[in-house]
Amino acid sequence: MRLRAALLAAALALPGAAGAQDLLRIGVESGPTSLDPHYASLITNIAFARHVFQPLVQQDARQELRPAIASAWRVVDDLTWEFTLDPRARFHDGAPVTAEDVAFSLRRAGEVPNSPSSFGYATRVVTAVEDAGGGVVRIRTRVPTPLLANNLALVMIVSRKHGEGATTADYNAGRAMVGTGPFRHVSWQPGSPYVAERSPGFHGPAPAYARVEFRPIAAGASRVAALSAGDVDLIEIVPPEQFERFRGDARFATSESPSNRLIFLTLDSDREASPFVRARDGGPLANPLRDARVRRALSLAINRQALADRVLRGQALPAGDLGPPGYFGTSPALGAEGLDLEAARKLLSAGGYPQGFAVQINGPNDRFVNDEQVVQAIAQMWTRLGLATTVETKPRGTWLSEAAALKYSVNLAGFSPNPEVLGMLETQVHSWNTSLGLGTANRGRFSHPGIDDLIQRARQTMDNDERARLTREATYKALREETALIPLYFQVNTWAMRRGVTYEARTDEMTLAASAGRAP
Repeated sequence: MRLRAALLAAALALPGAAGAQDLLRIGVESGPTSLDPHYASLITNIAFARHVFQPLVQQDARQELRPAIASAWRVVDDLTWEFTLDPRARFHDGAPVTAEDVAFSLRRAGEVPNSPSSFGYATRVVTAVEDAGGGVVRIRTRVPTPLLANNLALVMIVSRKHGEGATTADYNAGRAMVGTGPFRHVSWQPGSPYVAERSPGFHGPAPAYARVEFRPIAAGASRVAALSAGDVDLIEIVPPEQFERFRGDARFATSESPSNRLIFLTLDSDREASPFVRARDGGPLANPLRDARVRRALSLAINRQALADRVLRGQALPAGDLGPPGYFGTSPALGAEGLDLEAARKLLSAGGYPQGFAVQINGPNDRFVNDEQVVQAIAQMWTRLGLATTVETKPRGTWLSEAAALKYSVNLAGFSPNPEVLGMLETQVHSWNTSLGLGTANRGRFSHPGIDDLIQRARQTMDNDERARLTREATYKALREETALIPLYFQVNTWAMRRGVTYEARTDEMTLAASAGRAP
C-alpha cells in the first residue's frame, strides 16, 4: 500500500498528469516580434498582446465591437466620442484603469521608436483625452472619424505607472507586462515558447485553461506532426493538404472561417528605376511599373482561380475587391477578374513593352499559407505573358523589414481591413503621408491625388451610406483604373486540435487562448 501511494504521488507530480488538463499547448506559425503592445501593428503581435492587455473595445470572432475595458461607448458629436470604463477592469497589480492610462496609451502607441508598422493611423487623429467624470473618458478628434472605435480596438491600454519611461526592451523582458487581460505574462524569449497564466482578477469570462504555452513552429508540416504526436493540443494555419485528413479523423477536430485578409501584390509605381526591374538582357530599364497599363496587364495575366484551387487546395476565395463579400464598402462591380492573356499582352504593348521585361517577385516563405508556392505560380503566369521572371522569398522577419525599407519591386503582401474596406484604402492605397498617418503600409508608394481626396472625404464622413459610396468609388478607381495594387485572394483561416479541445474560428486570423474551450 505504501509503495502504491508513493507511485501515485510521483505520477501526479509529473508533467502531463492531472495538472496537464489545465495546460493548453498551442503550435503557432510564429511568435511575436515584440511583447511591446505598441511596437508593431501586426496581427500576430496584436493577438499575443490581447492575452495580457485589452483595448477600450474589442472585436469578437466576426469583428463586431464588444466591451473590453469600456463597457459602453457613444458618439457625442462629429469630433467627440465617450467611452465608459468598466469599474471592474483592473490591471494585474489591482489598480483601476483611469483616463490617464488611456491618454498615456494613445499617446505612446504612435510614438514607439523603430516601429516597423506604427499605430499612428489610429491615434494621430486624437487631439485630447479627457476625464469626464463618473468613469467616462472623452476622446476628441481633429476631424470626424467614423472608424475611431474600430481603430482603437487594436490599440492596447497599458498602465501609465508601469509604462511611463518603459522601453520596448522592458516589455520584452516582462518588466512592464502589466495589463488588464485574461492572462498574466510568465515568460518569453524570441524564438522560444510564450507562456502565460490565467489572471484570477480578470473582469470578463474566465479562460477555459489556467496556463497556456504558445510554441512557435514555422513549418506547417512540423505543426501537423506536433499535433499528430500529441506534443501540442491546437495548431493554427493548417496546410490545405492536411486539413481534410484531420477533419476525417475522430481523434481530432477542426475549425475554419473565411478570412478578411487580402493577399495581394504591391508594385513599385513610384521610382524611376526599380531595384528588381531590368530589360530582358539584364540592362537598365526605366521602371515600367509606373505605367497603369502595365500594372493592369500584370493583373490580367494572373489566374486567381487556379491559385485558389491548385496552390491553396480550395482554402481561398479569388479577389477583385479590397474586402471580402459582405464587408462594408465592398462593391458588386469588383468581382474577381478572370485570366485574359490576350488583353494583357495588348496592354503591355500599349505601354511600350511588347517584348516584356525582366522582373523579380519577392515574398515571404513562412507568413501566409503556401506563400512561396503562390509566388512561384505567379512567376510562371507572368512568364506566359512574356516577362523574364525570377523569384526570391525570405523568412518573415527579413521579408518584413526589407519590404518596409522599400527594397522590392514586386512583393507578395497581406492586409486586413478593420473592418471596413476604408481601412485598406487608408493604409495601402493613399499616398504616403506621415502627418496624416495615411499610406503607412503603402509599400509601392502609389500616389493619386484624386483617389487621396476620395479617401480623405470618406474617412471623415459619419453618414454610412455616403461613406460607402465614396469608398466604392475610390476602390474602383484604385483597382480598375490605376491598379494601385493587384488583389489575389482572401485566405480561409484554419485550426486543428486534439479531441476534447474546441476553438472559435476568427475572421481576423488571431489565435487566442481565450477562444479555446473544452468539448462537452
